[in-house]
Amino acid sequence: MDTKAIILDEKAIQRVTTRISNEIIERNKGIEDIILVGIKTRGVPFAQRLAKKIEEIEGERIDVLTLDITLYRDDLTELYRDPVVKDKKFNYDINDKIIVLVDDVIFTGRTVRAALDALIDMGRPRKVQLAVLIDRGHRELPIRADYVGKNLPTSRNEVVSVCFNEIDGLDRVVIKSKR
Repeated sequence: MDTKAIILDEKAIQRVTTRISNEIIERNKGIEDIILVGIKTRGVPFAQRLAKKIEEIEGERIDVLTLDITLYRDDLTELYRDPVVKDKKFNYDINDKIIVLVDDVIFTGRTVRAALDALIDMGRPRKVQLAVLIDRGHRELPIRADYVGKNLPTSRNEVVSVCFNEIDGLDRVVIKSKR
């Protein structure tokens, strides 16, 4: 795949993280009963960064949980159209909590749907919100993010690649074209 453009660099990702953290605090009138749930893989470091920034702002730590969803991404392969939820359980009471589901990119909405199904199997949250770094459009389900770092209209012939230092050794978001 050929890299078309760098969409966000390290500083831009930091600014987006700060903005979304503030929006989460403002919309929920503080951080009481909020739990961040990162969708594995790249939703986890993004959720951890949001939690760190929220702690800097509010002076209190909030919990970050990992939701393990193995996704055969429909933007990379046509073999599997739906995400597969693997180990759905985490040892945490999410009943009556405000869950902020965190992922790097929202595309068709199928990953989020699978994550919502997994959450509901684990309890009854008071509210579920969605935070994403990139919204690239092309929704196939009626799902939208509450907090968006950047709206990035794309074609189906493009791939949005998010790199986080914790996983990839650098921070950036690039758009690539399929050959």
